Amino acid sequence: MTDIGFIGMGNMAQALVSGFKAAGKMGEGRIYAYAPNQKKLENNCRRLGMESCSSLKEVSQKSDMIFMACKPYQIEDVLKELGDEICGKAVVSVAAGWNYQRYRSALPADARIQFIMPNTPAAVGEGVFLAEEENDLMEEERNFLFELLTAVGMVKELSSRLMDAAMAISGCGPAFMDMIIEALGDAGVKNGLQRKDAYELACFTMVGSARLKMETGLHPGELKDNVCSPAGTTIKGVASLEESGIRYAFIKAIDEVLK
Repeated sequence: MTDIGFIGMGNMAQALVSGFKAAGKMGEGRIYAYAPNQKKLENNCRRLGMESCSSLKEVSQKSDMIFMACKPYQIEDVLKELGDEICGKAVVSVAAGWNYQRYRSALPADARIQFIMPNTPAAVGEGVFLAEEENDLMEEERNFLFELLTAVGMVKELSSRLMDAAMAISGCGPAFMDMIIEALGDAGVKNGLQRKDAYELACFTMVGSARLKMETGLHPGELKDNVCSPAGTTIKGVASLEESGIRYAFIKAIDEVLK
């Protein structure tokens, strides 16, 4: 039985807990959480079926594996306050900028670290989890962690040097996809559709297109060409998007994230 603890209970932590609970992968293990705002924490714990802790020390003592889910700028102070309490623990970081090497210089020698980067669709079992190849979890800890993660999404192991580029796509990508859904919804409303119907059409079209790409393995350009008839409506829309620089807009957005 492995008990896990969350330090920080923001949107990402809530998404992870929701996904773990829905997948039924915790068995007899318990989930504990600590956050400075105790009233908000208690409300979230009741809603998600967790146990709230009143201090960093308490959540560390009760947990075998600790998810560092607080803001990146808070981690240094958290580690200082925990001190030796974190000795012998498995630490899973979901905070951008805190990779294996950075933790290794800040943690006690017998604390073990795995840096992962999740995204919010984990809450509905469709998450992407980037896992840094460099880590020092014990084999059984890593197996347990990956079993949890694969129950609510897919895990992609990458070298340390590629983590930032991948995070820009999978971590920021949901916001970019939401903007596309919103824009298509606005276009539908502009042309007479009810907003609910327009959003539903946009969402199912996006999900279906992604699944078609994944299951067929076809190049996205080929899938696009399959929809574009000569002098047809789709190619006219594609030409308009190209005129607006849609491809470069996405490439530039990723470049901006990585600056």
